[in-house]
Formats: sequence, C-alpha cells, structure tokens
Amino acid sequence: MAHDGPMRPTETLDRSLDRESCYRAVKARDRRFDGVFYTAVRTTGIYCRPSCPARTPSLANVTFHPSAAAAQAAGYRACKRCAPDATPGSPDWDVAATAAGRAMRLIADGVVDREGVPGLAARVGYTPRHLTRIVTQELGAGPLALARARRAQTARVLIETTRLGYADIAFASGFASVRQFNDTVREVYADTPSGLRGRRGGGSATGTITMRLAVRTPYDGHAWLRFMAGRAVAGVEVAGDGWYARTLALPHGTGTVRVDVPHSAAAGETAFATATFALADLRDTGAAVERTRRMLDADCDPVAVGDTFAGDPVIGALVRRAPGLRVPGHVDGDELAVRAVLGQQVSVAGARTIAARLTAHHGRELAHPTDGLTHRFPDAATLAALDPADLPMPRARGRALVALCTALADRSISLDRGTDRDEVRRGLLAVPGIGPWTADYIAMRALGHPDVFLPTDVGTRTALVRLGRKPETAAELSRGWSPWRSYAQLHLWTSLEPSLDRSLGDTKET
Repeated sequence: MAHDGPMRPTETLDRSLDRESCYRAVKARDRRFDGVFYTAVRTTGIYCRPSCPARTPSLANVTFHPSAAAAQAAGYRACKRCAPDATPGSPDWDVAATAAGRAMRLIADGVVDREGVPGLAARVGYTPRHLTRIVTQELGAGPLALARARRAQTARVLIETTRLGYADIAFASGFASVRQFNDTVREVYADTPSGLRGRRGGGSATGTITMRLAVRTPYDGHAWLRFMAGRAVAGVEVAGDGWYARTLALPHGTGTVRVDVPHSAAAGETAFATATFALADLRDTGAAVERTRRMLDADCDPVAVGDTFAGDPVIGALVRRAPGLRVPGHVDGDELAVRAVLGQQVSVAGARTIAARLTAHHGRELAHPTDGLTHRFPDAATLAALDPADLPMPRARGRALVALCTALADRSISLDRGTDRDEVRRGLLAVPGIGPWTADYIAMRALGHPDVFLPTDVGTRTALVRLGRKPETAAELSRGWSPWRSYAQLHLWTSLEPSLDRSLGDTKET
C-alpha cells in the first residue's frame, strides 16, 4: 500500500492494520485514528492511542492492535498519560455488518456480562466456538477478552469520577466479584483501584453517576439537540438549552440520563458530552453508557463522511456548512420502531402527541419522577395486547402497530443491533402496514445503519427541489453517497429547517 501522506479514516475499514500506514498516523499524532487501532510499545510494555503526546517510539519497537482487548491480551497495559481505553469507539462497527461487527455492538451493550458467550453467539446466530474464532481473527481477542476490556474501562471511569465504594463499582462495571475487579484493574492499569482514584473522586456515592463521554470531532451538538428536542415525547423526554434528558428501560431496571451536549467542536479538538445517569441498579451502568453513546452517534468518523461528500455537486456545500452533523440514534430499538409507525402520514408534532397519549395510558410510571421525566415508554408486550380499535390512530395503522409489537415481543424481530440488518428489514416488511420508509427509518436510527436513504420521503424530495434537482432522481443520486447515505439524508433534512417538522412523514404506507 503506497501513500504520499497519512492514510484516510476510510482506509481503516480493512482490519489488516498496515504497519507503515498506522505508523504514519502515530507520527502525525492524528486524533482521527484514536479508537481505530492501538499502538503497543515493546520496550515499555504499554499501549497507547495514536495521538498519544509521548515521544514517538521506533517502528521496530511497536505493534498495532485492532482493539484495546487485543493489546491487553498480548500483555500490554494502558498508558496512564493518554488513557487509550477511554477514546471514542471505532467507527468501523457502525459500518460493519459482519458477524464480528454485530458481536462487538452487543458486547459493548453488556450481553456477555448478562448472558455469557453462549447468549452472545445465539443472538448473532453462530455456535460459541465459531463466533469466538471469527471475532478473534478480526479483533485480535475473543468475546470474553473484549468484554473484560469493556468492564475495565467502565471501572476506571467510575473510580476516577465518582465516590462509589469499590464493591459498588465492581458490580456496576459487570464484574462477578470484587476480587475479579481488583485483579483486572491491577493487570490492565498496573495500579490498584485506590491508586487510580487518588484525589480525583468527586462524584456521587449513590446511584447517580456523572461521566464525560468522548465524541469524535467535528461534532455539531446543536443540530443533534434540535432534532431530539423537536421529537421529544412528554413524560419520556425533556430538552432545554444545551441539554437533553430521557428515561431508560435497562436490563436490570429503570433509569434516566441527562446529556449536556457540546454545541459544536471543530475537527482535531477533544470533545465530550457530560452524561448524568440515575440508575435503579448500578449493574446497568455499562448498558446505559453504551446506549447513550449510540444515541449521540459519538463514534461516527465525520472526516471520512466529509471526504466522501466533498466534491458532490448536490450535498457538498451542505456538508461543508455542517461538517459535524450526526445521525441521532436511539436508546431503545423497540420504542423507536413504535414511534416510526406512529409517524406514518402525520407531522412530527402529531406523532409526538399520539406517543405522549400512549405513554400516559400505557407507560410504566417512574418510582421517582424528576424534571418532567415521569414514565417509561410503553413496552412492546403491553402494546401488543391492545385492541387496534382502541388506539388513537386510523384502524389500519393501529393494526400495523399491534402486529409490529407482537413480533417485537416474541423476538421474531430483534432490534438490539446484533441481528443481521437485511434480516431485520425482511422481517419488518413482512408486517402488514410496514413499508420501505418505515423499515429504513428504523434501520437508520434504531440499528445505527450508516447507509440508508429514504427517496420517497417528503422532506427528501422537498430538499432536492430546493437544491435544483428533480425528486424522482433521488435514488439514483444517493448511489454516489454510499456508504454514508444516512448522513446525506440528515444533511437534506437539516437543509429544510425550520420547516423540517412540517415536512417529515411517510407518504407511501397505509
């Protein structure tokens, strides 16, 4: 592989980690590659992020690893100066539809901690042995090692940012015992929990935890917040100047999160969103963090996206105007799917009203309501038991909603980001009343699919007309925007503001 300069982020989709290309990124201290690969130094026994400010080691003394777990498995400990395990995650996992990519998304959500490797393998559709072989080949470490690295990183953040007792931190991070927690911290960080904490602990000693979540830059938090605030459902979500909060349905209980979002951050800057979690069960810490990160689309590589669109005559100018635009994700795939059906053929405001009524009548009340957060959104099983005639919507859409919720409740359709995306789409389209717009919108926001486009959407067609293009050419135009068509979709919608809320809607499905 020959290059005249540093490699582009899109080149990292090949997990082979070409040594010369990686080393150029390390010499340039290029932040874009933090979390994409890790540099291990034989002479010191540590591994670093590519942008580590320490003196660049000799190429002969370094190896490159596709994950922090792979570096740890090779016997290296995390650098205390650059904290490589605290970087944003690799954007590759949003792109990859492979078994390893799907497994990585589930590991990040804590499935191995809750269900073990057999549970992870069952969700991905492989035997445990075969899945371990696939994941190890692509990531340099197996599911257990990857889950252990994730637990260690969560533990370090809790140690350094809260006053929680070490036993609470151990179980909040997913460890089975305090001894396992202590041994892992010593091995990964070459320090004790007390040594890591030092004088940094300043958070809460209760179930309220505040963390800084790193996001890749450039980041347009203001646009993300406008999108989320415009769709906030009363009782479930609240938004204000610079912040957004919502309730969470988590594996072990209920929680809430408030995110203070950076309005904007330029490329090369270090950007963080401050997230405050109130959890009924601290074991849900890892899952809550991961779901918040995907809601923020924190791991997207906006530089790679921008490079794809740079010379495009249709959306190139839009991307230059908002280089850090993100696709807002969601913390609960089932909820997003229900809300997508509610939004068929109605305005965003109308969909919010219907969702709020469903929540008030069928959502679970919080034990401790706070700041406008009063309910969890109704779960699929509850909605599946309703009579379509009793729902506040046209009868056909009510039948579609109940049928969808039945499929979600019995897990014949799973929206946990671990299922094959094509399989999910086929399952959704098999539900009467669910058409391509709804299926693709769910894929874009619930599954984090980066390459979805909605050519029949009213907002898409209106935006193209304003840009001097014929709306019937939408699908053809979008081919040149792959593999980031979801981001092109957001740029088109954003170009319509403030009329966006009046433009979105599915005009094709009944």
